[in-house]
Amino acid sequence: MRHTFFCIDGHTAGNPVRLVAGGAPLLRGASMIERRADFLARFDWIRTGLCFEPRGHDMMSGGFLYPPTRDDADCGILFIETSGCLPMCGHGTIGMVTFGLEHGLITPREPGRLRIEVPAGVIDIAYGEEGGRVQWVRIRNVPAYVAATGIAIDVPGFGPLSVDVSYGGNYYAIVEPQGAYTGLDDLGASRIVELSRTVRSLMQEAFEPVHPLDERIRGVSHVLWADVPKGEGADGRNAVFYGERAIDRSPCGTGTSARLAHLVHQGKLQVGERFVHESYIGSRFIGRVEERVDVGGVAGIIPSIEGSAIATGFNTVWIDREDRFWAGFSVV
Repeated sequence: MRHTFFCIDGHTAGNPVRLVAGGAPLLRGASMIERRADFLARFDWIRTGLCFEPRGHDMMSGGFLYPPTRDDADCGILFIETSGCLPMCGHGTIGMVTFGLEHGLITPREPGRLRIEVPAGVIDIAYGEEGGRVQWVRIRNVPAYVAATGIAIDVPGFGPLSVDVSYGGNYYAIVEPQGAYTGLDDLGASRIVELSRTVRSLMQEAFEPVHPLDERIRGVSHVLWADVPKGEGADGRNAVFYGERAIDRSPCGTGTSARLAHLVHQGKLQVGERFVHESYIGSRFIGRVEERVDVGGVAGIIPSIEGSAIATGFNTVWIDREDRFWAGFSVV
């Protein structure tokens, strides 16, 4: 059986976004997080087929637009990438909102604003258009908070690290410069990927964060290596690891949200202050601490992230059961 998926491909700040505009499966569930569970139970082959080789690659991510389950939302988004079906994805949201608006797939009730239901909750969107093109998208994200600090791990061949865990839509192990980690450029991309798999594994053994408001959101999935900025006008730099071989080419939206909460926790950022976050390749998001909030009894913040995306073309993808590699594969 051949399954056909019509996609709009593009990128947000350098990281790929594949919006599946045709071929999304009908999902069961009274919320987007219930639909996420149904997708993972019955249709995860679509994610692996579209994201992994030979139709994708280690960095591939994207998602589907769905009608919302709530009356106060304009649409719903389900995220897919090589690391799984995420509760929230910032760069993916910026890309899919951009492509959806530019190609008539999303109709806002109020021009310049959207309210979107994602598995992690509900997010508010502001955007600017000019000449039929979306110039920027700003996400008022789900609440972010610090889940743990000072978790000690010993990385074989590298040495001891003290790692914090922060949530910005996904859980991040945040590694700041210390000991053998003197900066991103001193490590290089290959070494970051190699070390990150071990760091994530050690962190998963040491600590399992569970969201105080939804126990279905749990576990460290990403590693954020923090560094000082490289370009003029930036406030910080990072390399975010996800999947098995991926370094986010963008500054990472949920990673930036987690980092904002982390910096507020450290007393380095205040409400109303912005933080220009630089990616490994030099692209940027503008983060801002919007307000302080309570997250199930834990102090947190509402972060916002602003960035831009561009579509690079249309892509009709077949997943054919006659193909030996119909469900995709990864070479690690």
